[in-house]
Amino acid sequence: MPPVSRLWDPLLSLPPVARPPGMRAAVLVPLYEEGGELRLILTRRGGQMATHPGDVVFPGGTIEPGDAGPEGAARREAWEEIGLPPEGVEVLGGLEPTSTRNTEMLIVPVVARVVRPARFVLAPREVEAVLEPRIADLLDETSWRQEDWYGHSLWFRPFPEGMLWGATARMVRSLLHYFRG
Repeated sequence: MPPVSRLWDPLLSLPPVARPPGMRAAVLVPLYEEGGELRLILTRRGGQMATHPGDVVFPGGTIEPGDAGPEGAARREAWEEIGLPPEGVEVLGGLEPTSTRNTEMLIVPVVARVVRPARFVLAPREVEAVLEPRIADLLDETSWRQEDWYGHSLWFRPFPEGMLWGATARMVRSLLHYFRG
């Protein structure tokens, strides 16, 4: 890993990765530093996927028996989905677990400093695009909107590649809380 700059200081107060009863999935919340700024890695799911087609999400999926908990699942899924080498993933902590529209699916977000590969290798049909927004841009509240969705207030953040919303938007906003001070 390259030397760590002060940009990472807000994440020093992250709690450890949670291991709640009923956890079924984990996502990697991958961050890297480039040009004096932090960037987040998101993906757009394939339009043919059975669940959440076309959604902007973090790499992740089901925690399998062979995984070393949520951290192992998040590393494995990021490798399988976008070719992010597991050895270039340094876990910094976790965000509060959340659920998707299916409230039975408790997701554990694993925040990590990563070494961005020179080239992403996208899993066919599973990932259509990689998005790499700057944290500074995500902190701009004018780029977000909140809407009522079937009686729930949800956050939405458009990108040219697709819409960030739902559970992933909640996780991103939770991450941004650390940078707002």
